[in-house]
Amino acid sequence: MKKFKTENLAYLAMLFVVFVGGYVFLRYAYHVADQLPFPQEFVLVVLGTIATILITAMLLNKQTEVELKKEQSIKFVELKSEAYLNLLDLVEELMLKETVSRDDLVKMQFLSHRLSIVAAPGVLCRYEHFLRAFDKSTDDARIDRRDSDEINQELGKLCVEIRRDLVGEVDDATDFSRLEISRQIQANVDHLPG
Repeated sequence: MKKFKTENLAYLAMLFVVFVGGYVFLRYAYHVADQLPFPQEFVLVVLGTIATILITAMLLNKQTEVELKKEQSIKFVELKSEAYLNLLDLVEELMLKETVSRDDLVKMQFLSHRLSIVAAPGVLCRYEHFLRAFDKSTDDARIDRRDSDEINQELGKLCVEIRRDLVGEVDDATDFSRLEISRQIQANVDHLPG
């Protein structure tokens, strides 16, 4: 934010100098060039060119800044998506196993660290609930049907937050409210086969 203000102030100062300097120069040049046939037009062309160059530079700089922010935003969403998909893949892998090993728990810990870097605050809060349910369900290192149901319930709630983080703005543009989407995701989880 500070860089943005400093840059804008620099451009404003340059524009001020060009226009004030241009005005003073124009007054002087008109006075001096009064007796010559074309110098007044030449002075106007030079001042117009300088003003055009400054305005073009300012617009190009702003466009570049916007494009960089857009690119950063896209990369960040890709990073988030990858972390969220890795979470779902790991949970799927663990749910398919009969027992949860120490290595599996270490994978879950490191995935937690990755999520802490990119996840939205709502996702982090819901992920904590998911981890509690997962930890409780894997106390005996086995995942039975009841454990699986509890994990799936919490995973469904976590998926609601993940969806809100990734495509919340798109969902807001639809006819479905966030509550309706949340209910639909939970209904899908409740009707899982098995």
